[in-house]
Amino acid sequence: MKRLLIVVFLLLCSASQATAQSSANDVIVTVDSTSLRFSPSEVTVEEGQAVRFVWNGQALPHNAVANDGLFDSGEPARDVDYRFVFEKGTAGVHQFVCEPHESVGMVGTVTVEAAPDVVVEDEPEPETVETPSVSLISSLCLLAVVAVMRRPSEE
Repeated sequence: MKRLLIVVFLLLCSASQATAQSSANDVIVTVDSTSLRFSPSEVTVEEGQAVRFVWNGQALPHNAVANDGLFDSGEPARDVDYRFVFEKGTAGVHQFVCEPHESVGMVGTVTVEAAPDVVVEDEPEPETVETPSVSLISSLCLLAVVAVMRRPSEE
């Protein structure tokens, strides 16, 4: 049973690593509380990329809301970590504001560039000798079965 738990733990660790890698290309927008501005106030991303709005321990609550309704970090708060992924089809210029401080100029712009079209060309496949392969999950399942089968029987 312990070995099975170890296998499940390893699978969960590999899944969390994939999540961490997906956020490595995020563009971070914070708050410059001294001048009530987003920092940076203008960012450019490509479709498929994310923008994270992050601030902690602010004296005044803030939020980030797109004028076109595309994203909304929620009610103004002193601690925010909001991530929005600009999917395919969201290319364009998106203005956003901090609702409580829009009147003093706390506004920003996200420019989303269209992702390049992926062109798949039909190439003749090179002649190769196919060798069998086993996926990571299959390998871990196989190890779990072997571990259970090798466990000393209780007689």
